[in-house]
Amino acid sequence: MGKIKAQIKNVYHYRFLLTQLVTKSIKLKYRRSYLGILWSLVEPLLTMMVLTFIFTTLLGKGDAYFPVYVLSGRLLFSFFSTGTKTAMRSIRANAAIIKKVYVPKYMYPLSACISSFIISLISLVDLAIVMLIMRMPVNLHIFAAIVPVLILFLLAYGVGMILTTVNVFFRDMEYIWDVISMLIMYTCAIFYKVDTFIGTTTYWVFRINPLYALIKCFRECIYGQPMDLRWLGYALACSLACCLIGSWIFQRKQNKFIYYI
Repeated sequence: MGKIKAQIKNVYHYRFLLTQLVTKSIKLKYRRSYLGILWSLVEPLLTMMVLTFIFTTLLGKGDAYFPVYVLSGRLLFSFFSTGTKTAMRSIRANAAIIKKVYVPKYMYPLSACISSFIISLISLVDLAIVMLIMRMPVNLHIFAAIVPVLILFLLAYGVGMILTTVNVFFRDMEYIWDVISMLIMYTCAIFYKVDTFIGTTTYWVFRINPLYALIKCFRECIYGQPMDLRWLGYALACSLACCLIGSWIFQRKQNKFIYYI
């Protein structure tokens, strides 16, 4: 716990550097794009339109707000996927700086997750626009949607810390994680409902997936319903566990990074 407290203090001490790393990450992501950061708004909308067109007649019957259902799941999964991937590559991507200047190494995966989080928050504008266009009713429960979003940041950061440590020593982890991410996506119910799976032998896949739990809680808020606190508590416990495990593994191995990057 002492090392974790020291990490938190260093975040404040190196706050200027953290800001610069986040800004750099966002600029590099859209450096050669004509739309720039506006692409973070356009891409989710295009994806939502494609998925809605394909799956509405097959899986979206009975839900007048199926585009909102698809987009909300897509946005949260996109943040998790992008956040973990950029964090995983952060140490190797900043190898030149690491070799020359001392900076707490966990600042790099942290800045990668923060930059992805900021872009995802901007993308939530799309969700608000679609809800307005569809005249979706809202109530005070919508303000609670920030809770699963913040927990999602912890989950992405924790998993990202584990991945970046493994990736330093085992470069094939990037390709393996692409496959695992695809599997996770299909167990997050982004473009289909899980109602038909309840009570079946495959429902356990959703029950053990903390990312699905967060998407479920987020959707409940968007649809004007109270969150299921059991799912939220499970997701929070998994996210904190990933942060603790990720920080412990990272601290144990960070002094050897210099020999492999």
